[in-house]
Amino acid sequence: MNSAKKPLIDAEGEVRELTATDLKKFAPASEVLPPELQAKIGMRRRGPQKEATKERITIRLSSNVVESFRATGPGWQSRIDNALSEWLATHRPS
Repeated sequence: MNSAKKPLIDAEGEVRELTATDLKKFAPASEVLPPELQAKIGMRRRGPQKEATKERITIRLSSNVVESFRATGPGWQSRIDNALSEWLATHRPS
């Protein structure tokens, strides 16, 4: 049987594994939950982004530099940006 036609819940009340097709049918919580419930569970709407603060580029770095920064966990690219900004405060690129 096609998953698009299978009920989401079986006779025992178990939810089957959802497929990508199932997920496409779901609406965002912000559209279906009442505002009072959204406020109670702490949902907030993000305002429009004022402008991009960073530019996406491709850059080649030494593998030891990348490995060292990646080893510091999530946010490693921002830490590279911070390190370069600190360097620029006292140096001039040639």
